[in-house]
Amino acid sequence: MSNSDSESEYELSLSLDTLKALQDFKLEEEERIKEFEKLEKAAEEDYELTKEKRQKGMDLFKEDWQLSQFWYSNETAETLARALLEGADKDTHIAIVSAPSVYAAIKKIELQEELPTEHIFLFEYDKRFEVMAGKEHFVFYDFADPENFRDDIKGTIDRLLIDPPFLNENCQTKSSVTAHSLLKHDLKSSSKSLLTNHDVEKHRLISCTGERMKDIMKQVYNGIQITDFLPEHANGLSNEFRCYADFECSQWKFSKD
Repeated sequence: MSNSDSESEYELSLSLDTLKALQDFKLEEEERIKEFEKLEKAAEEDYELTKEKRQKGMDLFKEDWQLSQFWYSNETAETLARALLEGADKDTHIAIVSAPSVYAAIKKIELQEELPTEHIFLFEYDKRFEVMAGKEHFVFYDFADPENFRDDIKGTIDRLLIDPPFLNENCQTKSSVTAHSLLKHDLKSSSKSLLTNHDVEKHRLISCTGERMKDIMKQVYNGIQITDFLPEHANGLSNEFRCYADFECSQWKFSKD
């Protein structure tokens, strides 16, 4: 067999392998779209999501890198979800801004145990996630217009996770405007009345963003510090992320660095 014959067979094999990979990808994408359409129809008809569909969580939502969408790993999403839920009671109001994978983690937790509160809202630019949260708990949100959202939620939030989608000062600053608009203004008081029924402070503020944002974070949020919890992304985002918070809990302590 000549070298040219060998090269032709190799090219043919490579082409077939590539074609099969493309076909597999297309089939997988079609199946994902079908599942999403089922979810969308259920939401429109106001049905509850089935256990099977909730367990799929973020698997039905493909990342859009143009929107700076990078989902957290399952472990990170659950850690952040637990920090928001820890010690909460039925009157605790929680908002998750630009972090749908954490909201999905809460939905998974709900399959195993009763959530302490029904007042959990997802703020998100990508309207696909209304399927996950439902019309009552989904809030369309654009960080570029930081106070343009439902007035009935402003000033009502006890616990907030806000993840600015872009690592620049403009996005961080505008996101902080949203945070201050959402949070109750007196929750950092030491008054006993501001504890939950489980004797845990109602107020909690979390923001996960790049380590290089630490100076602007301290400027726009009072009392926020870098914690020793290191967030991870499902697809290995290369930027070094840190978890900033104004409280310590069973999930993390303040960093000593």
